[in-house]
Amino acid sequence: MYKVLMIEDDAMIGDMVTMYLKEEGFHVIREENGTSGITAIPQFQPDLILLDLVLPDMDGLAICRQVRETSSVPIMIISMKNKIVERVNALGAGADDFMCKPFSMHELIARAHALIRRAQRYPTMNQVPVTQSIPKVQEEVKPAKSTVLAAVMDKQDKITLNTNARSMSVYGEIVETTYSEFEIMRCFINNPGRVYSREDLLQTVRGFDSFVTDRAIDVHIANLRKKIEDNPKEPKWIRTVWGVGYKFVHM
Repeated sequence: MYKVLMIEDDAMIGDMVTMYLKEEGFHVIREENGTSGITAIPQFQPDLILLDLVLPDMDGLAICRQVRETSSVPIMIISMKNKIVERVNALGAGADDFMCKPFSMHELIARAHALIRRAQRYPTMNQVPVTQSIPKVQEEVKPAKSTVLAAVMDKQDKITLNTNARSMSVYGEIVETTYSEFEIMRCFINNPGRVYSREDLLQTVRGFDSFVTDRAIDVHIANLRKKIEDNPKEPKWIRTVWGVGYKFVHM
């Protein structure tokens, strides 16, 4: 039985979604504010979080960022906000999907199954409670050669992708990525020096992000630079090719 944590202060919507999800076999608990929602995560260990952006005590994006610091649990935003910028901001904060109220319960359930299925098929890392820190990797993990992609700098494997575990490490330390960030890095490391247009990258990640846009690609790139670059404002690895797109420079 899949477990869903719903962080939603609207009792009518909360009760309706809970009822439908339970009828579909989900185990659901609902918290009415961000503080109790965050507290419930390590205790409940949900397979999916349904998160409203407007809560009485915290901003939903802030909750999303906090959860993403230590957990890869899928997060679906459900919100009255329907502008593209809100969707892009949610993606940048680490959300995996976004549904605007009012929405179809059939579509919500279908997307919930898809997110959980995807997370189980492509785990990026073990989920850990938000109150704990992610342990550093103490030694280099060397799975079968065919499952490891690495970018070398100064005779060190600076960036390593484990395609079986769907994990990325930078100088031996595991770094959390979204599905789309991982796929973009896989393209970059497989084809260093190749210039990818935004449309190329859109085709790469389409199917992972249900609301991916050109602007979302820029958000993914900005997030990746923060994770792998020594100075994200002066990137050495992921370079902008003005008027075209991006390329990965293998040093």
